[in-house]
Amino acid sequence: MTGKYRVAVIGGRPAPVTGARELGIDVVLVHEKGAYEESVLQHCERVVHAPIADGQALLDVLKPLHAERPFDRVLTTTEPAGESTGFVVDSLGLPGVTEAAARALKDKVVMRQVLDEHGLSPVRYRHVTSVEDIERFRAEVGDRIIVKPADGVASLHIHPIDSADDAERAWRALQGAEVATVIAEEFLEGPVVSVDSFSYAGRHLPIGYSEYRMNDRYVEWEVSTPSRVAVPHLDALFELTPRLLNAVGLTEGPSHSEFVLTDKGPRVLESHARLAGSGAPELVRRAFGLNLNRMFLTVPLGIDELPEHSPAPRGGAAVRFFTPEPGTVESVEVEDGAADAVRTVPKGETPLVFLPYLDEFTDLEVAAVIGKSTGDVVPPLLTVADCVSGYVIASGTDAVDAVAKCDRANDMIHFRMR
Repeated sequence: MTGKYRVAVIGGRPAPVTGARELGIDVVLVHEKGAYEESVLQHCERVVHAPIADGQALLDVLKPLHAERPFDRVLTTTEPAGESTGFVVDSLGLPGVTEAAARALKDKVVMRQVLDEHGLSPVRYRHVTSVEDIERFRAEVGDRIIVKPADGVASLHIHPIDSADDAERAWRALQGAEVATVIAEEFLEGPVVSVDSFSYAGRHLPIGYSEYRMNDRYVEWEVSTPSRVAVPHLDALFELTPRLLNAVGLTEGPSHSEFVLTDKGPRVLESHARLAGSGAPELVRRAFGLNLNRMFLTVPLGIDELPEHSPAPRGGAAVRFFTPEPGTVESVEVEDGAADAVRTVPKGETPLVFLPYLDEFTDLEVAAVIGKSTGDVVPPLLTVADCVSGYVIASGTDAVDAVAKCDRANDMIHFRMR
């Protein structure tokens, strides 16, 4: 028996398609072999395989299925498939995130150009192609700058530049990593916050707002919501976010925008036409009561209406990644009462999702996952992708309470390293 609606979902993790059958939605998942959990199959009409970053390859597998029974939407919530999914959306003439909108968000040079054209969030920047370019830009700014990949994610290859030696080292590292396009920006001083939004028919609804704790490599090892530091800037953030999304041409679906709260007001750091990572949709659900994972499918299809107004917080939530010292794990000890539930990733198993078992914890106040076992190696925390030792998630009366519960669990779970 077929459902009332049919969508193709490109890549991603199971959460956004969980319960699709019960909602009358037939999901065709397009993914790469071995890159998805088998548990997702129960929610899908079928799975077809294609390289998710190749728009033409996606179109080749989906066009015949669209001819047999048209898709209502083609969607993604994973960064590598943004532009390729937009290519399919455009090719099939469907509503959704266009290739141009996806590119304007992924390519930070293009994003800065678009913001300048619309007179939004002024930030000095330059597309740089050499060490000399970096040094000239730093001289013009007259202060610290940041050099990074124009399409970078997960805090990877972000280089603060204070000297000619810094510029040389950064350029060598970026070239060694085969980064194709490099952007230099003025260093934005202030805390980083984010706004999770949802859009439909060109109307943008800011929902959750979060803040971070991070290390000296800008790796975010804790997310908490609602952000305390954002509150004095909330009106400005809720005005700037829709203007940003309008500027890049986003009309539908989830988005995650990050800002630096400078002494001149909020400045756009980056934005994405997808659900946020690091468990943010679950944090938003716990703190604000709206289920972004469900909305990912139901709002575009008209099953659920986009609320008229941004919700007020009804509590707080936080997720904290465990950050043991790099090295080999000798043992992991968990004190009684550390969390309502503690799951351990089986030794030798590599989870195919960033926060394994998260969907099992929705009714628990505090839950934790141990991601490493005796003999496993913990890498240095150079990027968010290195947050592989596990995590704790908590609900609280507010964000401060949720963070305190995460800190308590962290203090009761001991990684003994050698």
